[in-house]
Amino acid sequence: MKVDINCDMGESFGAYRLGLDEEVIKYITSANIACGYHAGDPLVMERTISLAKNHNVSVGAHPGFPDLVGFGRRSMELTPREVRNDLIYQVGALSAFAQIEGLSLQHVKPDGQQYNLAAKAEHMARAICEAIISLGKNLILVALSGSEMAEIASKSGLKVAREAFADRAYHRDGSLVSRK
Repeated sequence: MKVDINCDMGESFGAYRLGLDEEVIKYITSANIACGYHAGDPLVMERTISLAKNHNVSVGAHPGFPDLVGFGRRSMELTPREVRNDLIYQVGALSAFAQIEGLSLQHVKPDGQQYNLAAKAEHMARAICEAIISLGKNLILVALSGSEMAEIASKSGLKVAREAFADRAYHRDGSLVSRK
């Protein structure tokens, strides 16, 4: 078994600096980089890709709901087609920045409430998996261990990295307790 130390990064936006990316990057093996919908922007995406390259850290896309104000943590009622196309758009943008640096994306990890909903909601999980498959089966989906999304991804032929959180509380059913 291989253990990956993974961290969400690139979540600054405009004049707002969030996180300690430069300090944390030294201790991780892969980074989930925000793609501009819940956090991040093109300058931050470019800077974070470069930072990851300089520290030999694998890069992945961290797409989410179009919710800058709520940091991607609010539920949104989107159709499966909207979820699919939003994910393709965000991953495509980050992939372009990675290509410029000579890198390829390793994985996709949905953000926040989208991640939490897809852990239980089949329609959300399927839309995410379909988007990733359309982008190439070489991408790994990072999903909550034991979730609906992990099972659907596995059955659809996607590579799945099942994750757990050392710093979060869980309900008895294995779902994450809200940060509220």
